[in-house]
Amino acid sequence: MILIKVKEINDEMINNARLAQKVFENWNQQQVDQVVRAIGKVVYDNAELLAEMAVNETGMGNYADKTAKNKGKSKTIWYSLKDKKSVGIINTYDDIGIVEIAKPIGVISSICPTTNPIVTPMSNAMFALKGRNAVIVAPHPRAKNCSSYTVKLINESIKKLGAPDNLIQVIEEPTLELTNELMKSSDAVVATGGSAMVNAAYSSGKPSFGVGPGNVQVIIDRNVNFNDVSKKVILGRSFDNGIICSGEQSIIVHENDFDEVIDAFKSNGGYVVSDSVEKQILKDTLFINNIMNKEVVGQSAMKIAEISGIKIPDSTKVILMEADGLGSEDVLCKEKMCPVIAIFKYSTFTEAIKIAQTNLELEGKGHTCAIHSNDEEHINYAGLNLTVSRLVVNQPSSTTAGGAITNGFAPTTTLGCGTWGNNSISENLTYKHLINISRIGYHLADKKIPSDSDIWYK
Repeated sequence: MILIKVKEINDEMINNARLAQKVFENWNQQQVDQVVRAIGKVVYDNAELLAEMAVNETGMGNYADKTAKNKGKSKTIWYSLKDKKSVGIINTYDDIGIVEIAKPIGVISSICPTTNPIVTPMSNAMFALKGRNAVIVAPHPRAKNCSSYTVKLINESIKKLGAPDNLIQVIEEPTLELTNELMKSSDAVVATGGSAMVNAAYSSGKPSFGVGPGNVQVIIDRNVNFNDVSKKVILGRSFDNGIICSGEQSIIVHENDFDEVIDAFKSNGGYVVSDSVEKQILKDTLFINNIMNKEVVGQSAMKIAEISGIKIPDSTKVILMEADGLGSEDVLCKEKMCPVIAIFKYSTFTEAIKIAQTNLELEGKGHTCAIHSNDEEHINYAGLNLTVSRLVVNQPSSTTAGGAITNGFAPTTTLGCGTWGNNSISENLTYKHLINISRIGYHLADKKIPSDSDIWYK
């Protein structure tokens, strides 16, 4: 009986979405962009309210950073989309005789996590509608109210622009059964959440875009400003209490610079736990049976210390601990979704890369690494040898790997990890992944045909 009810609810939403999408696919570029802008603008204008709702409902993150995230993501995503063509002929390549025409996919299902219950539905709706699709949002059950209210505000805004009803829908009472049915019924799936949900998306039988876990290794090269680096790393690691997948997880420091680097972190809000007993207590608090303790996810450094029964200064933004091994040798090498950083020492830059890659093999392979360096050769060596989809250079990884006005990563909330992370894309998800492209191919009458000898031997 329950499964019958689930199918009825899902079928109604899918049918309504298809009717709305058929109307919307006839809109021109200007009309589409007005709607996409409105989605981002309503989140920007209600950033404080939505941040407060998210913190109160999920118990994760903090109000100030969620407000900044709501404002930052909405404006950077719109800024990146506003001049892009997504309707009709989008590219003409005279040199190869190809014309590209964008066409919608249809109905997109957006599976959203409890860690980003506002900007993820906003982001996926902006990308989906940029491609003239309809979208159905499936929130996390522990974030259903703030996600649903976000969609409600968005729908009120786009209705004023004449958008058809049901172009953006939300499952107000999400269940695993209904979310699974949605993924099977939609035309494409964007799954931003835990591994189980991403695996379910890939098993749905529909084209899916998922993400893998993050475990950002930060390599601190020699001859850099350690005070500046520590500020950036602490900013990234403490942002929204560390729940962002692109947040810094470990720092890898040259052995001869170790004391100077640690002093820089201490002067900027870092607290180093060196006592072996306290380190073990913290590890046992962070991980239970090698699995992240849900009670510390998205909590502040002070709250984590309180839960652990350890005293730290009130000014502490990030807790640091030197790891006792690499990869599977120490649980600190895993992703920690809270403001805790593992520390590693290296003697050569090659060893630094080996440390980072060993930890990625344990968790986070394909996601992101960061490097603070003035040595282009070292930066390129890291890019060539680390199995990550993005290498963030001299920036706070947490707040820039997902795109920023000051870098070239596409602004998004869904960071693909490539085949390393069992994902279908190794870049930041954006609107281009949610459109089909028809290509017209013209005969190149003036094209010089090379001889077989030219093809094989020149």
